[in-house]
Amino acid sequence: MKRKLRNFARVAFLSLLGLLVHSASFAQCAMCRASVENNVSNGDTSIGAGLNNGILYLFLMPYLIAGAIGFFWYRAAKKKKAKLAIR
Repeated sequence: MKRKLRNFARVAFLSLLGLLVHSASFAQCAMCRASVENNVSNGDTSIGAGLNNGILYLFLMPYLIAGAIGFFWYRAAKKKKAKLAIR
């Protein structure tokens, strides 16, 4: 029971840490929008495409990281369960 509580505390801490780090990324939205609007009004649309790719990259990374952690956690739990079944 203590181990489950400890694991839950770790997950809660990492989730809270992720939320705190994520909230700092909202500061650039107004600056990026102004930059894109300025460039589009001047006829340059390439910066908008690059910005969209950057947004997609930032959007996908937390989900890929969480998926990888979940996969390795599941795999370790499965190995541990198999090891206990052998005994």
